[in-house]
Amino acid sequence: MDEPMDYASAGVDIDLEGSAVASLIGALSKSVRKPGTPGAPVDLPGGFGGLIEFGDNLLAMATDGVGSKLQIATMLEQWSGVGIDCMAMNVNDLLCVGAEPIAFVDYVAVPKPDPAIHAALGASLAEACRQARVTLAGGETASLPGIVTELDMSGTALGWLPKGQAITGEHLKEGDVLIGLPASGIHSNGYSLVRRIVEHAGIDYRSPAPFDSTHPHREFIRWTEGEPTMGEVVLNPTRIYCDPVVDLLTEARNGSSFSISDIHGICHVTGGGLSNLLRLHDTLGWSIDAPLPVLPEFKWLQEAGGVETREMYRTFNMGMGMVIAVDKTHAQSITEWISDRLPGTAVVGSVTNDGHVVTHAIEGVEFSHY
Repeated sequence: MDEPMDYASAGVDIDLEGSAVASLIGALSKSVRKPGTPGAPVDLPGGFGGLIEFGDNLLAMATDGVGSKLQIATMLEQWSGVGIDCMAMNVNDLLCVGAEPIAFVDYVAVPKPDPAIHAALGASLAEACRQARVTLAGGETASLPGIVTELDMSGTALGWLPKGQAITGEHLKEGDVLIGLPASGIHSNGYSLVRRIVEHAGIDYRSPAPFDSTHPHREFIRWTEGEPTMGEVVLNPTRIYCDPVVDLLTEARNGSSFSISDIHGICHVTGGGLSNLLRLHDTLGWSIDAPLPVLPEFKWLQEAGGVETREMYRTFNMGMGMVIAVDKTHAQSITEWISDRLPGTAVVGSVTNDGHVVTHAIEGVEFSHY
């Protein structure tokens, strides 16, 4: 290729989005709920979910959608994974603040209702609720001809945690150990770039993937026989990490061989890739010197699109969908506890003290606050 592809050239400018979000937040007024009353906001660094007061507990909320991955699902008329994607993008964020997801509501917008599509979405949401262990507490559908041109789906998740036990990143310290949890695929970020690369390469989503898609510790949702198709690879749903992370939090709060105070930070690796780690602390750095194996689809996307390595790691999860930072004293026991329930989990690095510059070193890739 003459020029390497990147997310911005595919239509999504991460830096511009960050500036827009900052402007939105800056324009918001303070909460009308008084501190100490139910519904009053709780300050939360990192932004993975919102916390509000609720008696002796805190409620956590997160909202997100599936994004342009839905365009591929609609083109292939395969919606079995999109409800899981929608659920995962929300409940995984709640886990990052130490909350247990308990309920979910969805929103589906279409140009024209289709009973068959809605039935497929309902079945997918039912499976998502099973995996996340939550109640589907309601939802809304809207027919919006002239506003939407194809299916769009988003949702909001509700979770809870005991007051005083939020995981915010504020207790992170140099020497903390980073535990990586394996991804199931591309998850639900970066699909504008994925679609552009696939189109440029002339690949049919219905044809076998042009690479060996086998990788340990994951399974595909299949709707064909033989080798997995490109569509099956890119539509594989986002991993829901409630099992085992909710159980990990419960185990820690019960104070067995480790406690909740030993878990210092949790990061859901979504849009922005590894740069999401920067949200957990203003000054500490992150050294990832033993990354989880890169999924084969990412290797193909990088080669086919001529994408620079740094751009890959700030757009995609690259095979690691969640990172948990824990006290080094109990790092081995926590890693073993998780890996017994989610094979492929491993120690990937440590927290460093880099002053005001936060650096991630992985294949020469670096990110910083400044």
